[in-house]
Amino acid sequence: EALRALETFHPDVLVSDIAMPDEDGYQLIARVRELDRERGGAVPAVALTAFAADDDRVRALVAGYDVHLSKPVNPEEVVAFVTQLARRGRVAA
Repeated sequence: EALRALETFHPDVLVSDIAMPDEDGYQLIARVRELDRERGGAVPAVALTAFAADDDRVRALVAGYDVHLSKPVNPEEVVAFVTQLARRGRVAA
């Protein structure tokens, strides 16, 4: 569903949970990163997840996420990271 959305909607930032039905966030970001840049493959991405161990953070970053935020999240922190990534994405475009 997210990949289909990227076909028509080009978000400034992708925010995704890791634990999802059918396809987890690691599979999702791998498929997103396989896309051409013009199709959304370089969209900055935030992993928003209950998996909070250091290994989980490393796994998310290695998988292709730019930021790993563990739940419960501080809303101001989420806004700050999304804003920072959106600005960075616009500069790179």
